[in-house]
This record gives sequence, C-alpha cells and structure tokens, in this order.
Amino acid sequence: MTTLPKHKILIVEDEMIIAADLSMQLTKIGYDVIGIQTRAEDALHSLKINRPDLILMDINLAGEMDGVDAAIHILEHFSIPVIFLTSNTDEASFQRAVQAKPYAFVNKPFQIDHLSRNLKIAFQHIAEQQTQDGEEQVESLDHLSTLNDRLFIRQKDKMVKVTISDILFLEADRNYCKIYTKEKEYLVSSPLAILEEEIVSKKFIKVHRSYVVNISKIDAIGENKEYLLLNNHNIPVSRRNRAEIFQHLKLI
Repeated sequence: MTTLPKHKILIVEDEMIIAADLSMQLTKIGYDVIGIQTRAEDALHSLKINRPDLILMDINLAGEMDGVDAAIHILEHFSIPVIFLTSNTDEASFQRAVQAKPYAFVNKPFQIDHLSRNLKIAFQHIAEQQTQDGEEQVESLDHLSTLNDRLFIRQKDKMVKVTISDILFLEADRNYCKIYTKEKEYLVSSPLAILEEEIVSKKFIKVHRSYVVNISKIDAIGENKEYLLLNNHNIPVSRRNRAEIFQHLKLI
C-alpha cells in the first residue's frame, strides 16, 4: 500500500509556547511541520532552503516586517498559500491583511478543530487549482490575444473582444488577472505583470502591487489620496509610490 506524502507546513509565530503547542497538535493530526520561525525575515530565508506546502503566519510579528509584509512578499515571490493566525480582528488590520490574499484567518487562541477544517479546505483548493492549471496549460497561449486597441479573451468556445479604452482597471489574482469593464468582469490565465506589458497605453498606471488603473476612468480620489474610485470600485493606492503616482496624474 502506497503512503501519500504528508503536507508540509511552516509555522511563523513569535510566541514559542503557542508555536510549540501548534506544532505538536498538527503533527498529531497528520501534518509534517518542517519548522518554526519567530521572525518574518528568518522565515523568508528558510523558504529558499525548504519549501512548505502552506504557511501558518502570525499577523503580529516583531522585527522590520510583520506577518502581513511577509505574506505579501511570499505571494509575489513564492506563491505559497498562507493562513493568518491573529488575535487582532480590527477592521484596519483585516483590510491590510486581505491584500496578501490569504486562504483563511484563524483567531488566537486557536481551536485545533477549526484550524484543521481550514487546512483541509485550503489543501483541497490547492489541489483543484493544480488540476485546473494542468488542464488549461495547453490552452493558455490562446486564452488572451492582444492588438493595439483591443484584447480578445477566450470565453469557453469563443473569443470575446474587449476594447482597451473600455477597461476600468486590472487586478492581480495569484497567477491570474481580473479585467474590469463597466459592464463585466473577466478572469484570464495571465499574471498582472504580463498583461500590463501587453497593454501599451499611457493611460494605464500601476497604483498598487495588485492594481493597474485606466486614469481616464477615475471618478474620484479618496481622502488623503489613499484610494481611487472607478465606477463604484475603491482601488487602493500604494503608500510607497503615492507621490510619484499623483505627480504622474498631475494632481500634486
């Protein structure tokens, strides 16, 4: 009888008592805990040596990077699924953490049954995504075609035309990208960076790691210039690049 390999989990938690208890309970229910890290920087370094299947990440970590910063870096450079562990459920922290596209949030003190259910759902989604990626790999080159002023997006058995000037914004969704127009939303099997290169237009500008907007479609600018409003969609503006972005828009 063939024994299936255990799912490998990395724990990033700066309270060692909690981390050790979590590791013990995960091992009991059949997971392979490949390590415990207390700092985000050490966790990122460890990924280059031993890659886990999933990371349990505390949001509040000491050091230059907290758990959200680390999870966003992992999303961009490693594409490893993350489940957040948190005792902080305020709205501001939640909205910031959402940018890392975690698979789940688990409150501390955690209940092992609740965590176990979230892990099972996460690994099920991962397996389904891998199957879908394999099935679509041959068709991926035909999924999106670009011309100077339009895109052609494969929707089942036909190619749908989307005029570039009608696009409101692009949103990264892991290895996919969502294209929003006023009438419809499209999902294409192409990373945001590739699609951004395909659309040759000075009207499109990257305002956040996950968003590229059509500046001609901006309806309003939020208070303190933290977000843009496009057809009732609030688009976050990166704090790091805010001055450069609004200088490009000739607003400051």
